[in-house]
Amino acid sequence: MKDGFIKVAAASPVISLAATEANASVISETIEEAYEAGVRIIVFPELTVTGYTCGDFISHNVLLRGAKEAVEKIAVSTAGKKILSLVGFPQACGSRICSSAAAIYDGEIIGIANCEEDILFECPDIPGLKVGVELGSDSDEIIPPSYDLATEGATVIARMASFPASVYSSKEEEDRLKADSKKLKCGIISAAPGYGESTTDFVYTGLCTVAENGKILSEFEGEDGMAISELDIDYLMNMRRADGGFDLRESEKTVLWSCPLEETKLTRKYKKYPQLPEDPDEMYRYCERMIELQVSGLVRRMKFAHLDHTVVGISGGVDSTLAVIISALAISQMGLPSENCIAVTMPCFGTSSRTKSNAVVVAEQLGADVRVIDISNSVNMHFDDIGHARDDYSVAFENAQARERTQVLMDLANKCNGLDVGTEDLSEYVDGWCTYNGDHTSMYDVNIGMTKTQVRAAVTHIAKHTENKVLAKALFDVLDCPVTPELLPIHDDMIEQKSEDAVGSYNLQDFFTWCVLRCGFTPNKTIRLANIAYNDEFTHEELVRWMTSWCRRYFTQQFKRSCLMDGPTIDGFSVSPRVGFLIPSDAQSSAFTGDIK
Repeated sequence: MKDGFIKVAAASPVISLAATEANASVISETIEEAYEAGVRIIVFPELTVTGYTCGDFISHNVLLRGAKEAVEKIAVSTAGKKILSLVGFPQACGSRICSSAAAIYDGEIIGIANCEEDILFECPDIPGLKVGVELGSDSDEIIPPSYDLATEGATVIARMASFPASVYSSKEEEDRLKADSKKLKCGIISAAPGYGESTTDFVYTGLCTVAENGKILSEFEGEDGMAISELDIDYLMNMRRADGGFDLRESEKTVLWSCPLEETKLTRKYKKYPQLPEDPDEMYRYCERMIELQVSGLVRRMKFAHLDHTVVGISGGVDSTLAVIISALAISQMGLPSENCIAVTMPCFGTSSRTKSNAVVVAEQLGADVRVIDISNSVNMHFDDIGHARDDYSVAFENAQARERTQVLMDLANKCNGLDVGTEDLSEYVDGWCTYNGDHTSMYDVNIGMTKTQVRAAVTHIAKHTENKVLAKALFDVLDCPVTPELLPIHDDMIEQKSEDAVGSYNLQDFFTWCVLRCGFTPNKTIRLANIAYNDEFTHEELVRWMTSWCRRYFTQQFKRSCLMDGPTIDGFSVSPRVGFLIPSDAQSSAFTGDIK
């Protein structure tokens, strides 16, 4: 399967209690329907062939024989179909009755799993794909069978459930699936009994769910339905390799099955902003938490260093805007006067009145001590000192301004017993869009663990919820401005130098970073998913161009990340040289750019 995807389904057809022959036909028809939809693994509830609610009748010879014959009939019906079907049925195990799962593939029963014996069904065609069967586990169990299966290497858990419905059952099962699949870095295909079961004491509603690493990919609850989605085995294996703790012991029995290599048509959705939640209430809490962590980190650093001022360079851009807000909040939390937050705007050759005005308005509304320090003369003198022509707009022209600003901020912080608070974000460190020992450098960087997408979300959150209308207006205008370093001369006071013209859309860059660095996807797979997430917002040629640019910049700019400042990791990922994602400064990008098609 291309890129490690395999289409799976959880199914709960309408069965008839104890009518094994009729149930065999229903199950066979369901398998046929799933196969035609591209499904290659389908999971049914516990004891589907007979029905879960047969009571003591489940142990009767007539029913046991009927169940065995039904499973054989189902197997015959799958001849020529490359789909792994896991069907629940009762089986006599000596003097006991075992709830069992028949693994059926291409006309044959390739294995039977039950509570007496764990079997992993391994597919060598998809590296890492191993299916383990969990039969009717109790949600109150401290250590459910899936945990043992995962330590044996199962990346997919077929949860053949048996629970009835209640007011809370759907939510409880959803929470459980999220928690288990996240902890075990696995996919879970869960099918519960449905219509046709006895309603004597309980109601069964056929809840079917597909989950992957903490997310619900598909869910259906109702009559004769299926939950269908695609599990990404490549992603799950990458997560496990990063986490460790799996494949700790060999499974006692492994059965091999073959899945022909083919393109898997994807139906699952991919978000444009994978770092951010989609639910508005969750987004509110998420942004509040991000801001809380930034403020907490800055306060603790200032107290440890016995400092009582913050110094922030403000440009009118979204990153410095968030940094000065965080600084003001930290100063307030420490019980210090608001003017102990010193906001410095340092206009030079490329500064527009719009960005300068926004920077000043935001800082003033926060009660900060706003200082304007024009660095044009200092930079021109520096050009003269190093013999650089003032009309030579090469990289030295740009970097000299960034480094002069850093010198001003550092020295001012020393002068007032303060901390130079950095403004660069994670996205800019990933693509290296910063001046080494210029804006790259600070005494503590509050944005270091946040992508541009997250920074914008935090500023948007503040703008929406502040009662200060003047501040809100300025923040929304900051968000509306193009990302710019403002290092080249401007004409007619217009913003001309736009970062995204050089490095590409930061939304797209953050998507690339999530996929390649956090999920371990290849560049080519990332382009495929970007096409889905952005829904033709970019052409394939544009995605190839920006993916190539991202790969090259990520590798060539590592030297800047090898000496980054201290700062808080916000959501578990960073490029810090101490605890982050690390590569050597002289690694080559050729293997990654070579994957792009």
